[in-house]
Amino acid sequence: MVARASEWQSPITCTMLAAMYRESLWFHQEFRQLWAGQTVSQFGTYVGQTVLPLLAATTLKASPFQMGVLTAAGTAAFLLIGLPTGVLVDRVRRKPVMLTADFTRAALLLTVPLAAWADVLTLTQLIVVALLASAATVLFDVAYQSYLPSLVGRAQLMEGNTRLQSSLSAAEVTGPGVGGGLAQLVGGATAVLTTSVSYLISGLLLLRIRTPEPKPMGHDGNRVRTQMKEGMGFVLGEKSLRAITISTALSNLAITVLLSMQILFLTRDLGLTPGAVGAVLALSSVGGLLGALTAGRCAKWIGPARAIWLIPLVISPVALVVPLAEPGRLTVLCVLGLALRAYGTTVFNVVNVSYRQAICPRRLLGRVNATVRFITWGAMPVGGLLGGVLGGWIGVRATLWVSCSALALTPLPLLLSPLRTLREFPAVQEEEVPSRS
Repeated sequence: MVARASEWQSPITCTMLAAMYRESLWFHQEFRQLWAGQTVSQFGTYVGQTVLPLLAATTLKASPFQMGVLTAAGTAAFLLIGLPTGVLVDRVRRKPVMLTADFTRAALLLTVPLAAWADVLTLTQLIVVALLASAATVLFDVAYQSYLPSLVGRAQLMEGNTRLQSSLSAAEVTGPGVGGGLAQLVGGATAVLTTSVSYLISGLLLLRIRTPEPKPMGHDGNRVRTQMKEGMGFVLGEKSLRAITISTALSNLAITVLLSMQILFLTRDLGLTPGAVGAVLALSSVGGLLGALTAGRCAKWIGPARAIWLIPLVISPVALVVPLAEPGRLTVLCVLGLALRAYGTTVFNVVNVSYRQAICPRRLLGRVNATVRFITWGAMPVGGLLGGVLGGWIGVRATLWVSCSALALTPLPLLLSPLRTLREFPAVQEEEVPSRS
């Protein structure tokens, strides 16, 4: 009798499991195009983020301050054009913006190897390319985070962000190693070609997405400044989102001070070759990959709202082991500190971006994403310049102590927010989910 009951229930259970599996984004053809494009372009991005500073520090002999300027140029556009970009993204369809950004970045990065082959490459050109590419990145990132909910629906945002973050984390692992190896084998300038090609491939994959976007808001008669204020008002008016934004900005400021000196620390203080630098950065990024693979499970176990503050609280102080690294075996301290920081950052990114996308009305999503990027990424060029100034004034290692000590304090705004009493995200009304192809 028990056996018969089992036989009767089994087909229904299998059917239900199959239906649940079919709902996975693995079967969402249009999401797969976006995911594949992001996977390729993120790989190219991390190759470029390793190769450009190596090129500046070794071939072009940049000073600590010049390294800080180069780091600042890579994110300066978030501070300069972040807010008006949000208005633009809410007024137009997002996919054409993403395409324009990808093809622009491909063309800009191509100029670096071309100049090197002509023997006319300068540090000034690297800084200008980094600045203009950062402007294209602003356009892409704001449009892409606003595009995802209309592509997959709010119910699958956590899965979508987890998969995209997994690709980013895998790129963090593979990109630096490949970038360092290429820089040693063919030279840093030629290695930049990998980044240019990656953006071209991303744009071509985006062209294959056919799902129609919802009609954009368009121009409602309000001035750009009025619309920017509306996005800013939502971010600063929602207490939890405000705390997340402030904490992230402080974290980005502190970590960019570290990143501006990271290559100099690895090459000059620890005496590593470009290939070894790539290996250290790749090993450090394994933490980010593990974070992406476990973010959904971690958020479910802890609670997604609780994970937003608990993960940074536990992980941020671990970065203090990075400045303890020395040449030889103690280099592992640098790897350990950076790897644990990458794990915490990745889990935090998945849950906090999902929170923002879940609570924000679709008509404001572009401006809200742009406002958050303006505040959080706008802190990064300030951190880059500050790192350059501190590196030249008190030394590279002392600058790392300052940045890692500040990083340990960045969860404080989260602890003072309503998130501390929540486990789950607030309930929101689901918008219409687009049909799949």
